[in-house]
Amino acid sequence: MPYASGRVIHDADAHIMEVPGFLEGHLEAKYRAVVTDAALFPRREGFHSHLTAAHLEKAPAAFDESQIMLAKNWDALGSYRKQDRTRSIDLLGFSSQLMFTTALLNYSTVLEAGRDPDLAYAVARAHTRHMVDFCSVDRRLLPTGYVPLIDFERTAKAARESIELGAKALLIPSRCPDDHSPSHIGFDPLWAIAQEAGLPIVFHVGGGGKLLEDAYFNNGLPPVPDFHGGDDNFRSIDYMAIAYPPMKAMTALIVDRVLDRFPRLKFGVIEQGASWVPGWMRNMDSAHNAFYKNEERLQEMALKPSEYVRRQVRVTPYPHEDAGWIIANSGDEVCLFSSDYPHVEGGRHPIKRFEASMEKAGVSEGQKQRFYCDNFVDLMGAGLTPELRAAA
Repeated sequence: MPYASGRVIHDADAHIMEVPGFLEGHLEAKYRAVVTDAALFPRREGFHSHLTAAHLEKAPAAFDESQIMLAKNWDALGSYRKQDRTRSIDLLGFSSQLMFTTALLNYSTVLEAGRDPDLAYAVARAHTRHMVDFCSVDRRLLPTGYVPLIDFERTAKAARESIELGAKALLIPSRCPDDHSPSHIGFDPLWAIAQEAGLPIVFHVGGGGKLLEDAYFNNGLPPVPDFHGGDDNFRSIDYMAIAYPPMKAMTALIVDRVLDRFPRLKFGVIEQGASWVPGWMRNMDSAHNAFYKNEERLQEMALKPSEYVRRQVRVTPYPHEDAGWIIANSGDEVCLFSSDYPHVEGGRHPIKRFEASMEKAGVSEGQKQRFYCDNFVDLMGAGLTPELRAAA
């Protein structure tokens, strides 16, 4: 029996665990001397220490299918070999998975902060080619295409190219560009392209750049291991800052009326928690009320900020969060199920943890249907084939 059974469940967050050499066939030759395996896999402690020579062999050892939710990272079925991913999603039982890179999440934000836009957009193109190629083995795998926010015209071109290649969602950084707001009117072509295609814009953890200043970790105490027991992922203090970049970016997009001008455009905030969402929604409404008299942009908004969130923004709670409380205080339309497969953060039984939280909060069957299925279908729009939409 698949891990997820008894209802239709769409997974809003799943990953590829790339191995050295994965980008070579997708990146233009002139950039390969810069975007090397050393740059993409910079550390060998903690998280990346699990990447071994055995993972690079063409014929992996037989996988114990009873371990589908227990094996993580490169040990998980279908994590880096696309040929195995169909069997993986069969065993998981999800109707679809929105797919993200692992190796390029943080590296792409490094490029955003650099001064070589040619390189940044070249890596973005390679990212999309890589994702589309990996996901081509199964229609249930929905690839994301990366779109930098450095240059207005190049961004619009990158969005069109991503969609033409087959991307089902456009991934943008939540880190604010150096020279302009993500809500700048120069990005209106980007929003128009996505809205016309019926595809969402998504943020993902890793796209926010540096979360905390280094000085926060110079506290005179022994070093603290990260979530994986190593040194290259987040710890409790920087975890608390994960929501800040998407919170700021989405606030700018709402207040500067991007969601007002593009009412059919959907945004997903993926793997950045959701406990912050109810307070953020209420805070934006408070700001709207406080500054309404003197800000024409607020006066021109057709809805309150929180109403735009319910209409157009979808967010994934972590399994360890109180999802029932979040749903009760943000609205039935906002939250999405995600497994984070095959990352450790997703846990061994996310459905069990979500169910316990929702039961405690008295979440109804209709609300669960939205959490596991309907809100994802709404987010993805044309990114889901009619067959996958009909499965709901």
